[in-house]
Amino acid sequence: MNQNETISTSTSVLLKRKKKNIKVFLNASLQYGHKANQWNPKMAPYIFREKQNQHIVDLIKTSKLLFHAGYFLQKIGQKKGTILFVGTSRVASKLVTTVSKIPNCYFVSYRWIGGLLTNWATVQKQIQSYKNLLSSDFENNYENKKEKIFAQKKLDKLKKLFDGIKDMKSIPDVVVFTNQPKEYLAIQECIRLGIPTVCIVDTNCDPDLNCYMIPANDDSRSSVKYILNYLKSKIIEGYKLSLKKNK
Repeated sequence: MNQNETISTSTSVLLKRKKKNIKVFLNASLQYGHKANQWNPKMAPYIFREKQNQHIVDLIKTSKLLFHAGYFLQKIGQKKGTILFVGTSRVASKLVTTVSKIPNCYFVSYRWIGGLLTNWATVQKQIQSYKNLLSSDFENNYENKKEKIFAQKKLDKLKKLFDGIKDMKSIPDVVVFTNQPKEYLAIQECIRLGIPTVCIVDTNCDPDLNCYMIPANDDSRSSVKYILNYLKSKIIEGYKLSLKKNK
């Protein structure tokens, strides 16, 4: 086979793979953007068309940018870097708790605390307070019923805030976001600290805010789930490569 035939075959394989990806994307509802009057004009290059007053995402560009984000996270996984998943929306909260159950990955699923990264030293003290409560013996430490109820309420509140990061020793190497508008303040903290970010970016978002943006529907559970599972698979690939290298 000559060089031209090789190039032709490779191109054919890539086109078939791309078509397969697009079909999967469509089934997962990645293509649906917001209403046309809610868009961010900066997203114009990533919009395929407008249909019935709703923007449709260009899935060819989604495929390319998802691949780039996945490759980046694979490299982070290979270096055994720390990755924080943030999903505080109703759609993403349960998904990030599931996807982060792999080495060196953590999550925030309830609410982003202001200064979580920029004031990490203080947050660590709050996390320690939560861990102390978690390991305490409620029956013996609180004889008074009111004190016990108060302590349990405090524990429940702290669990929602810190359970996903209780074992995170330092600020993460990368943060993955699922909803840019809802997690805007957290993204600003990352920008301030120079932490790379990966983000699902819908048609009402700013594509310039994140290092690795993935144009896609951020309001659909199937869309967010597909993207997070793909990113998780790339992190695992990277982690496995690091284990092979160390053998």
